[in-house]
Amino acid sequence: MSSERIHRVGDTMRTEVHTVDGLATVSEAMALMRRHRVSSLVVPRRDDDDEFGLILVSDIARRVIAENRAPERVNVYEVMSKPVLTLASEMQARYAVRLLVRFEVSRAVVVDQDRKPVGIATMRELVLGHAQE
Repeated sequence: MSSERIHRVGDTMRTEVHTVDGLATVSEAMALMRRHRVSSLVVPRRDDDDEFGLILVSDIARRVIAENRAPERVNVYEVMSKPVLTLASEMQARYAVRLLVRFEVSRAVVVDQDRKPVGIATMRELVLGHAQE
């Protein structure tokens, strides 16, 4: 048996989960991102049969600003990604990195056993956290 500590997603995830409604405008989402100093917001599930969404600064850049659309006239649901990859907080970080690489995404929503969002895991934090081990 190895005495090495297993690095889990929950060890390095960001525990603050900032959310925005899918019906909010991109302008409102941008204001939330500025206020909380984050580059992504989780769009909550509407019910138990729905999935999480995620809006990133890069989504806004690509699908709103680059296309010369007015942020106050575009809703979050029009540019967000949905469904998004979710990870269990107890998952080994090395497997989470593999999933992010396989699906070519930079972050995922971390959920608890009841599928409630408890954090955001980013490739950067998972890899750098792994390097500390």
